[in-house]
Amino acid sequence: MVAVTGASSGVGRLLVERLLAAAGSGRAAKPVAIDTERGDIEGATWRIADIRDPGLAGRLSGADVLVHTADDRSLETPAKERRAANVRAAQTVLTAAAAARVPRVVLVTGTTVYGAHPGATVPLPEDAPLSAETGPGIAGDHAEIEDLARRARRGHPGLSVTVVRPAPLVGPGLDTALTRHFAAPRLLSVKGVEQQWQFCHIEDLASALEFIAVEGVDGKEGALAVGCDGALDQSEAEEITGLRRFELPANLAFGTTRRLHQAGITPASAEELKFLVYPCVVDCTTLRDAGWRPAYDNAAALHALLEARGGKHALVGRTLGRKEATITAAGAAGAAVAAIGTAAAVRHLRKRRKS
Repeated sequence: MVAVTGASSGVGRLLVERLLAAAGSGRAAKPVAIDTERGDIEGATWRIADIRDPGLAGRLSGADVLVHTADDRSLETPAKERRAANVRAAQTVLTAAAAARVPRVVLVTGTTVYGAHPGATVPLPEDAPLSAETGPGIAGDHAEIEDLARRARRGHPGLSVTVVRPAPLVGPGLDTALTRHFAAPRLLSVKGVEQQWQFCHIEDLASALEFIAVEGVDGKEGALAVGCDGALDQSEAEEITGLRRFELPANLAFGTTRRLHQAGITPASAEELKFLVYPCVVDCTTLRDAGWRPAYDNAAALHALLEARGGKHALVGRTLGRKEATITAAGAAGAAVAAIGTAAAVRHLRKRRKS
């Protein structure tokens, strides 16, 4: 039996729905859905629990696999608060599973743990060394969670821990640095670097998690990647989105982002900007060899991102209101005007903060 945390929304909800369908066809038992409140999916066994409470162990009886999807990836949550909550949740899930004698835990991090670099190999092998920075960004959260997984394997020999690393997620309801990047008037890029884009639709992530849990798939050293095959280059992304690039020297792009983030004007850090301007594409070998295939390719995933964006506008990682979006709309006329639009938006936001 598969237990799922975060079962009432997002990827967790999609996974519970898939597991129920598998149960109906006889391929799996009915899932255990775990969340702080009961969701609206009928047929699952609902168990109410706080995943950061050690009492979670008492809610895991009968589970053969525990898939942990209840993490916070919001740019709006203060970084320290988000880091503490995500690490505490993963730690509690691992400890509770060991205490309840659940044989296997599946954690979800991201391909961010590989880091993003201007000269990165495309695609990276799935077992490439990890080089994510451990700063305040979500990549740092993922790096700490993976460290917890490694320690749990050593500390709990009877517990199998699999880490699933999705490429940047797209789909309904997501608000991330990636979705905001494609909601800007221009696609920021760094001079001399041709970006390569790999995505993972949340429906494909749910499908992969079901496959991993039901089929018992594990990766090299307990980790595997999931995402669309191959990559889109920057020119293909521009053609699909109808957006043109806005090139800046690396030192200016990262220096400006760092200052805006430190001033509290934008939630996106310079660390997170790297994944928007430098390639991080991973060859999802384990799942492909096991027979799993994504339903979306990168072009379809990008179209899904644009559809889910729903007319929202953003600049330097910050969602803009209608008036602020009007200020920056002139950015489409040229790089210089886009820079002026950015400065205008920053001045406007500073006035609002002082008032």
